[in-house]
Parts: sequence; structure tokens; C-alpha cells
Amino acid sequence: MTSTQSLVTNRKSFLLQIIPVMLCFFVMGFVDLVGTASNYVQKDLNLTDSEANLFPSLVFFWFLIFSVPTGMLMNRIGRKNTVLISLVVTAVSLFIPAFGDSYWVMLTAFSLLGIGNAIMQTSLNPLVTNLISGDKLASTLTFGQFVKAIASFLAPVIAAWGATTAIPTFGLGWRALFLIYAVVSFLSISLLAATPIDEEKPDKASGIAECLKLLGRPFIFLCFIGIMCHVGIDVGTNTTAPKIIMERLGLPISSSELPDASSAPLSYAPCRRNCSLR
Repeated sequence: MTSTQSLVTNRKSFLLQIIPVMLCFFVMGFVDLVGTASNYVQKDLNLTDSEANLFPSLVFFWFLIFSVPTGMLMNRIGRKNTVLISLVVTAVSLFIPAFGDSYWVMLTAFSLLGIGNAIMQTSLNPLVTNLISGDKLASTLTFGQFVKAIASFLAPVIAAWGATTAIPTFGLGWRALFLIYAVVSFLSISLLAATPIDEEKPDKASGIAECLKLLGRPFIFLCFIGIMCHVGIDVGTNTTAPKIIMERLGLPISSSELPDASSAPLSYAPCRRNCSLR
């Protein structure tokens, strides 16, 4: 009986730890709103395609700048604290559009969103390794990506509802998307901060030179090129496809976003879920 009670207690403790981490994966998916939001910003501010395309480019540019420094920071202050910093930066970026929709306001918001997501993607997976190890690690990380896909799926839906005032927007219109996701971000901060996680002793962080040397390995270099192409195609399709739909079918932006940005995550989310079960 005692062993059974201990097993139940350990299971509850694990769930209390893993749920806040999975919510962090959900927050990680907020960056995928960049394709939807850039099209709305272009329409509201009458921007050219070149000006509007700066938003998604700027968001993912920060991965190049912050990935290696984040690894060094993570070894200094811990993985959980690094994830908390990324959540705070993400929450702040999502609150900024509530105070205006000018070009520079949105540019600042998108920049902070990219910085927060770059820090989170670098530190969240290592944090999961403190909770899961062995043969269950890969399936757990895959399930985390499935949770992330849910946020990607909801972004254009919420923005379309806000644009058509199908939900209370408090005068924000489609920008209510930012406010809703900001509230979720603060909830994630509260849950993760209150969750005790035992972290491994940090290893020596690799510097920029060591990371660049890895590109000398053909396999690593091909993986780098593959990821870069994958992200470029994903973001490019997410941003450009609604414009093509509007041009060819004459649909409003709130309708043109749904077939592209919503259907894609909806289709690959079950695939990721199935992979996690194998």
C-alpha cells in the first residue's frame, strides 16, 4: 500500500512539473502569429510588401544573434530562470500593441517577440531533460511541439474573430490576439515560477567560435541548411499565401488567413501527436 501511495505521489508531482513546461511550449508557438499579424499590419498601415516583410524577417533574425549567448546565460543562471526571462520578454512584447499600432510600435513588439522566442527555443528543451530522460525524452519533446502547434493554429482564428468583432476586442480589433496571448504568457510565468525543478550541474558553455566550427562537419552543415530552408518556407508561405488568396479569390483578410495559417498547423499537429505515441 505504501509503494502504491508513493507511486501516486510521484505521478502527481511529475504532472505538476510537466504541465507548466507544456504551457511554455504553447507560449513558444505564439511566434507563429507573425505571418498573420504582418498581413493585418500591412493593411492597417498601408505598407508595401517590402515594408511588411520586414516584420517576419526581423522576428527570426534574433535567433542568429541570441542563440549562443543564451546557452552561456543558461549555464550561468540556470535553465528554468532562462525560460522565465524568455516568458517575460514574450509577455511584454505581446502587451505593447495594446498601446498603439504605429509602424515603430509594431516593429518593437515583433523584435521583442523574436528575442523572447529565440531565448525560449534555446533553453526550453534543455529544461525538459531535467524532467524526462531515456527513451521518453524524444516523445515528450515531440508532444511539446504538438502543443506548440495548437497555438499556431489558434492565432489566425482569434485574429479573424477580433477583426470581425465576433469576440469582445476592447477597441483593439484583430490586435486582441496579442492581449489574449499576453495573459496566457503571464499565466505561464506564474505556473513555472511556482514549480520546483531540480536542475543538473551546468556544463561549460560553448563559445561562438566553437559553434561555428561545428559547421565544418558536413552532417551538421546540411542540418543547418535544412532547418534554415524549412523555417524560410514555413514563414514565407504563412505570410504570402493569404495575399495570393485575397488577390485570386477576392476574399477579405480575415477569411484568407484561415485556409493557410490555420489548416497547416491543423494538419501536421495530429502527425506530431502520432509520432509521440510511437
